[in-house]
Amino acid sequence: MATHPVQVNRDRHLTAQVPVAVSLKAYEVYRHLYGEQQSLITGSCRGGFGANELIAFLYAASFPKAEWRKRADEALDGMQGI
Repeated sequence: MATHPVQVNRDRHLTAQVPVAVSLKAYEVYRHLYGEQQSLITGSCRGGFGANELIAFLYAASFPKAEWRKRADEALDGMQGI
C-alpha cells in the first residue's frame, strides 16, 4: 500500500505513515485554503502534514467546501497536546 509521511512529534522528528488516500483527502482541503504545495504530502516539505493538521483537514473535509476554513480553524483552535 502506498503511503505518505505524517509528523507525529516535532521535537524528535518522528514520522508515521498514512495511506495516500487519507493524505490526499487532507491535501484537498489544504490546497483549497492555502494553494498548491504538493511537496507537503510527499515529505519533501517539513516531513508531511503534522498529525494536528491531518486531523483538522480531514474534519473540515466532512463539511461543505464553503465551511472548510471555519471548520479547519475550529479543529486546530481546540486541539491540545498534539
